[in-house]
Amino acid sequence: MKIIAADSSSAILDERFEPVSIVAAASVLTCPPYREPSMLLAERIDADAEKGHELIVHEAELCKQLLEKAKADVVHLDMSLGAISLEQLSPIQFSNIRISGKAKRHLLKILPRLRKIACEVTQRYGVEVLAIGKESIPVRIAELTAGAHAILYACEDAIGGDRAILLGLPSKCQPRISEKRVYLCSLIPAEHDIRGYAEDPKEILKKTNLVEILNPRARGFRTLKITPRVQTQKPI
Repeated sequence: MKIIAADSSSAILDERFEPVSIVAAASVLTCPPYREPSMLLAERIDADAEKGHELIVHEAELCKQLLEKAKADVVHLDMSLGAISLEQLSPIQFSNIRISGKAKRHLLKILPRLRKIACEVTQRYGVEVLAIGKESIPVRIAELTAGAHAILYACEDAIGGDRAILLGLPSKCQPRISEKRVYLCSLIPAEHDIRGYAEDPKEILKKTNLVEILNPRARGFRTLKITPRVQTQKPI
């Protein structure tokens, strides 16, 4: 079964390690054995960290965009609502779902837009959109893929800036740098071979220094301290 999923991840942190803005979003096509993307779309979003619920609509749009380029059997969104179809989701059903009152209010605001996208996807591609959340491995792959792209975007900012950038990574993962590509690999034992990645054709990573540190305020989360690499001048 081919699955398209989307998620947003990685945040710019302030000096107190508090999130300021969410950096990137990505949609991915995943195929068996579901270990990394077979195809992907990624965007820089720089969204207010306090309005993360609004990103679900954008993630659904990214899935629709990827469906224009690749066939899939189902779409997974990062909404932990028991894998219910978005077309079938209504405000009445919220009373049977164990989520906070604040989360319900946020969902009520975005539900009409989400259902519109889900109906368009089903009508055009014959694909169901499921609110499955973190139980989905493809959603995890999308989260890691968005995080890998966020590393590149933050490195670009560091090159042109005058101060270090703190980038908070998704939970329980670790970056690995290879030739013209950055991977973000899961550290969860049952996910040891799951990863997302971002291409680095401009070799931006070689122009920065990345220091990995633990987030002292959020157990299980790692942070990258990113600074521009000082270029040494050759003697004349």
